[in-house]
Amino acid sequence: MDTAFLPAFFKGFMLSAGLIMAIGAQNMFVLRQGLKREHVWPIVLFCAAADAMLIVAGVNGLGALLSAVPGLATGLSLGGAAFLIWYGYGALHRSMTPSSLIVDRHAGISLTAALASTAAFTFLNPHVYIDTVMLMGTIGSSMPVGERPWFVTGAASASFAWFSSLGFGARLLAPLFAQPITWRMLDLLIALMMAVLAVSLLQSAFAG
Repeated sequence: MDTAFLPAFFKGFMLSAGLIMAIGAQNMFVLRQGLKREHVWPIVLFCAAADAMLIVAGVNGLGALLSAVPGLATGLSLGGAAFLIWYGYGALHRSMTPSSLIVDRHAGISLTAALASTAAFTFLNPHVYIDTVMLMGTIGSSMPVGERPWFVTGAASASFAWFSSLGFGARLLAPLFAQPITWRMLDLLIALMMAVLAVSLLQSAFAG
């Protein structure tokens, strides 16, 4: 059996895993939807597909193009900050409204709304372009042409494995989240995280 592709595959897998496993806005959203068992498959597939698409774009030179577009990073930072503030306010409101802490599968968000939120968390985050398009794209494009597809495959596999574990593994925490107070704590944590990330994006925007 020819195993020459394995170094490139595992290089992409490990690099992608190291970048996406950090706690962030997108991961917190996937976790919350996993706890609610709501649209988990579409969200997981969207996140993994988006990562794969961005990595492929980076390997094919999009990173250099994006870095040459003036004002793009600033625009993404401002848009991302506005979205995070809006989503964080919603989480804060839920944590302060006891009636909203009861998770009802029949009172959740629609699939369209879930995917729209997933897209916003993915594409309005400037760091996703730094990590996947520029960093991974630069590394992938420096590899021999024949190894690049395996690098991308490894990176996409890590992304799919991580989001699947996060989304479907969340149900193991269901007994803990049977109590409304636990949802209150989670939403407070989400609100705090969104605020911190929004401030960070605003600082990046105005620093530039």
